[in-house]
Amino acid sequence: MLEAYRQHVAERAAEGVEPKPLSAEQVNQLVELLKAPPAGEEAFILDLITNRVPPGVDDAAYVKAAFLAALAKGETSSPLIDRKKAIELLGTMLGGYNIESLVDLLDDAELGPVAAEQLSHTLLMFDAFHDVVEKAKTNANAKAVLESWANADWFTSKPKVDEEIKVTVFMVEGETNTDDLSPAGDAWSRPDIPLHAQAMLVKSMEKPLETIDQLKNTGNPLAFVGDVVGTGSSRKSATNSVIWHIGKDIPYVPNKRVGGVCLGGKIAPIFFNTMEDSGALPIECDVSKMNMGDVIVIKPYEGKILDDKSGEVISEFKLATEVLLDEVQAGGRIPLIIGRSLTDKAREALGLGPSEAFRRPAPTSESSKGFTLAQKIVGKACGVEGVRPGTYCEPRMTTVGSQDTTGPMTRDELKELACLGFSADLVMQSFCHTAAYPKPVDIETQHTLPDFIQTRGGVALRPGDGIIHSWLNRMLLPDTVGTGGDSHTRFPIGISFPAGSGLVAFAAAIGVMPLDMPESVLVRFKGEMQPGITLRDLVNAIPYAAIQKGLLTVAKEGKKNIFSGRILEIEGLPNLKVEQAFELSDASAERSAGGCTIRLGKDPIIEY
Repeated sequence: MLEAYRQHVAERAAEGVEPKPLSAEQVNQLVELLKAPPAGEEAFILDLITNRVPPGVDDAAYVKAAFLAALAKGETSSPLIDRKKAIELLGTMLGGYNIESLVDLLDDAELGPVAAEQLSHTLLMFDAFHDVVEKAKTNANAKAVLESWANADWFTSKPKVDEEIKVTVFMVEGETNTDDLSPAGDAWSRPDIPLHAQAMLVKSMEKPLETIDQLKNTGNPLAFVGDVVGTGSSRKSATNSVIWHIGKDIPYVPNKRVGGVCLGGKIAPIFFNTMEDSGALPIECDVSKMNMGDVIVIKPYEGKILDDKSGEVISEFKLATEVLLDEVQAGGRIPLIIGRSLTDKAREALGLGPSEAFRRPAPTSESSKGFTLAQKIVGKACGVEGVRPGTYCEPRMTTVGSQDTTGPMTRDELKELACLGFSADLVMQSFCHTAAYPKPVDIETQHTLPDFIQTRGGVALRPGDGIIHSWLNRMLLPDTVGTGGDSHTRFPIGISFPAGSGLVAFAAAIGVMPLDMPESVLVRFKGEMQPGITLRDLVNAIPYAAIQKGLLTVAKEGKKNIFSGRILEIEGLPNLKVEQAFELSDASAERSAGGCTIRLGKDPIIEY
């Protein structure tokens, strides 16, 4: 096993990438080696079990967790890992297969406190939270875990965002879309983050990877800087690739990085969200005075960017939300939401008030005005009358779609979230991108992914069944909210907020989705459709009218786009068929809109 693994390491090193994480089969063999280590290999095999096994509910994690649990309970032994070390390693696995044994070990007279220490910074507890609450009535270790969660130790023990962040600028001129960062032709390698990151920008720049390596020699981390960043499709692989080059390693998690800084004159909304989820700091600001290789100092609390040499202020900014600083500290928006909810639940169980450890989203100003259609639909999913723009909310997800070029990444994210069952009403997986000309990797995905989705209570279509949107649209319920891992997931009835695979996995697993409610743009058609006017004309009328009014510009310099990141709300076409309405909502993706609603009459919806 070691010989084969070393050969694999050498092959990957020749391509300039890290080895793949260990498979379940490799971990099985590794376990045997750990029980009787070959001379001279002790440090190597200990490093493999510690750092090269994926966390969560991966098949390999199952083998690792079972072995460590057996060691911790004294059912087996290894000269390299004693009981205490086994419990500490269980605590690095995020959640899923390690939880049950850690909760059991709270009863251990000698090592219960070690298990408590590990659980206190484990966030993916889900239903096991209730087991800890129950135990806490009679068990001091369990009570210590509950108190630690209530104090948000998992969060406060992490370093705060620095007052000053010194970075070297990696500048990409003009507009960078997600296909530049993660080319569609390399979709097969997307789940393999280090390998896929080799394809970043190779089609749109001269020697981008060599430039990155040279800039890293300055000793500062890199900041990814561009005029317009992350437009186009919702693929999370674009963010994964950027963060692989500018972020830092995650302890005990192979082949994934976190953090980094991204500056853009305009950052596309889905890309911005995906950056937040990955623990990066995305900032929209004027980048005109920044050039490739400049060393700059970012002051996140003051909203200023200075030239390192002259000390001159070259740009000023306001963070999209103060909560961004918490997201970076927690290692991403998703860990922050899950952890914050765990802290709130622990405080409730202990009869304490809300935690002071977090920045809470600022309440929006009161208004006596009514709500738009989108604000009412999102309100309904949050159990309130309506949601004002700028409000942070977590609407319930009724419909979640995943497609095949991002599906393997969504699968990895679901494993990391320790998801064994979906909470959203409908989770649907399609195979519409790879059905026609599948590569060998795609065929493997077509064979393994359906089972993964179905065992968690989702619906997997078969290759050749058709396009994700036509299926999802058929299953929609009026006035509900959903998401999908494809930027064209734009519901003709209800509303959807398309997202990258990390957020899609979160929505499927947890059943809600974090949302800073966007502003709306009203598009109102007047009169009747005249003979000879097609649906496509209606679609094109929207940007055409915006260009006429100076709200949308075509040139890249000083780009204006009233629709970017906002919800496009269409009125005045009540008699469109739902299928026709999709052509309009679908085109909102090309406008970089955050979402789209169409006000239809009752008849077309009833007929549909």
